[in-house]
Amino acid sequence: MESNVEPNPINPGKRTVKRYRKLAIVLHWLHAAAFLILLFTGAVTFFRGEGFSSFYFAKILHRVAAILFMAVPVLNYLLDPRAVLDFIRETFTWNRDDLEWLKAAPDYYFGGAEERMPPQGRVNTGQKAWQVIILFTGLVFVATGITLWGFRYALALPVYQWLLFVHGTAFVAVVLMFIVHVYLGVFHPRSSESLHSMLDGKISPDYASKHYRKWYERQEGSNNH
Repeated sequence: MESNVEPNPINPGKRTVKRYRKLAIVLHWLHAAAFLILLFTGAVTFFRGEGFSSFYFAKILHRVAAILFMAVPVLNYLLDPRAVLDFIRETFTWNRDDLEWLKAAPDYYFGGAEERMPPQGRVNTGQKAWQVIILFTGLVFVATGITLWGFRYALALPVYQWLLFVHGTAFVAVVLMFIVHVYLGVFHPRSSESLHSMLDGKISPDYASKHYRKWYERQEGSNNH
């Protein structure tokens, strides 16, 4: 089995633990780009922007980004189906450690003792929650968006308004969770390596043992055999 940990007995702070493949990183940023375009154009469309031209351009860009948003997961599955299935399995596999993580997280993220956090697997509970939101709202966006786009003039007005309401509600939910995701992944001092890992795919052994201890210990165990 290929090792995910490069030998580094002297400096546990050096980022030597391979966490993400290059394909996963590229697809993540493509999907993130589509998501951000959808976010901003959706806001312009929702609030109507200033003037007809900006509103019309936002609608066109929104649809182009929607196609990219749907295409990236399909491309990911075609290129690496196992990774996609693992992603879905991890997202919906919750156990007692996840419940303990949810209870301990508020204290931890406001400066509480790190030792109180239960050990986590390849993705921690907070990341699982983000993935649940992304999967659920993504399905809502696709279902309602395609219907609103392709069958707008065939829908009864109450149905059209209800679909808009559901689409908008999913928008608000994902925006709120996105703000938390960005703060914890980019700005929180205890997530200092999170953004870097999505650029070169690596984290340090120390960071891995603190944030993904169960996963890291499995990697270490497999590398020692």
